[in-house]
Amino acid sequence: MQSDKLWLDPLYLEDLLSEEEKSIRKSAHDFCNKYLLPKVVKDNRDNFFDKDIYKNLGSMGFLGSTIEGYGSANINKVSYGLIAAAMEAIDSSYRSAISVQSSLVIHPIYYFGSEEQKNKYLPDLIKGKTIGCFGLTESEAGSDPSSMKTNYKEENNYYILNGTKNWITNAPIADIFIIWAIDTKKNIKGFIIEKNTEGLSTSLIKNKTSLRISQTGQIILNNVKVPKQNILQKTEGWKSVFSCLNNARYGIAWGSIGAAQTCWLIAKEYAENRIMFNKPLASKQLIQKKLAIMQTEISLGWSGCLHAGRAMDKNKDIKIAISLLKRNNCLKAIEIARESRDILGANGILEEYHVMRHLVNLETVKTYEGTEDIHSLILGKFQTNIDAF
Repeated sequence: MQSDKLWLDPLYLEDLLSEEEKSIRKSAHDFCNKYLLPKVVKDNRDNFFDKDIYKNLGSMGFLGSTIEGYGSANINKVSYGLIAAAMEAIDSSYRSAISVQSSLVIHPIYYFGSEEQKNKYLPDLIKGKTIGCFGLTESEAGSDPSSMKTNYKEENNYYILNGTKNWITNAPIADIFIIWAIDTKKNIKGFIIEKNTEGLSTSLIKNKTSLRISQTGQIILNNVKVPKQNILQKTEGWKSVFSCLNNARYGIAWGSIGAAQTCWLIAKEYAENRIMFNKPLASKQLIQKKLAIMQTEISLGWSGCLHAGRAMDKNKDIKIAISLLKRNNCLKAIEIARESRDILGANGILEEYHVMRHLVNLETVKTYEGTEDIHSLILGKFQTNIDAF
């Protein structure tokens, strides 16, 4: 979203950003291009995530950046979105890293935890000294989290948790686990569990073909005893769970357009320099139509994110807007990545062009935090007041 050229910013969205927001975006862009871009191809090939990245992100103020206190940068939601877009412009795994830490770990501790829990965990999470994960998803409870099997029961001064969480970002490298479980009456509670707790173990999912940099795994809970002081006492049922997910979805809406713009610009440059039949590929009508569609969808995606961020900063309820943007931007981003790959021809599948990696990553991004179809049903229910679930 940089308007040094009008073709890149036809809606003049740059004019709607404050100087502070532009500065934050530049810092994020410079950091990503200096530290992440040079290693992204190799790390993706090797399924490798450098845990020290979290310390770098923390030193830049990119973690838990929108809360107040505890070492947070305390920036607005638009600025956070700009950071998410810059991260995913390099790789979706990097945006996932800040989304999980900020929206799914720091957020619930800040809003639903005790003051003791905040003081104990938030400073190091914000600095990137400790890494967190969010244990909600299960193999048989993806789009229907209320059917989870992970359960808790109360005994004396602690709770006992049993169950298995799957597809959990950061599980193999996490120090702090936010675990959601239900009792026999289907009441949900959130728990903070530390890495070396007896009965807690993790495994790494090694055979992923998407989000290969991100460390994804299982969490196994076998009679894990959690002290009562480690429960998120201010949790208000599923409302609290979905507040975490909505914050993550907001970052995804920004991030997916960041990935789309990377693919568009790669395809545009390639088409301008690739000579076919003695003319640049970009001189062909079909190519220009493809680029025009990309420009249009990316511009509208940026605009939607910016307006949603402004509404969030005014404390407006934008749950429906987030569903709309998550659904639309992920759908359009993957279409743009596919068309970009098509413009590059066979070169589009090569690592050094980055497009294919973004494409396969977006296959995952459009699935997690609510699939396209689930968000369609959310939007449909909001319009009709009829539940289709």
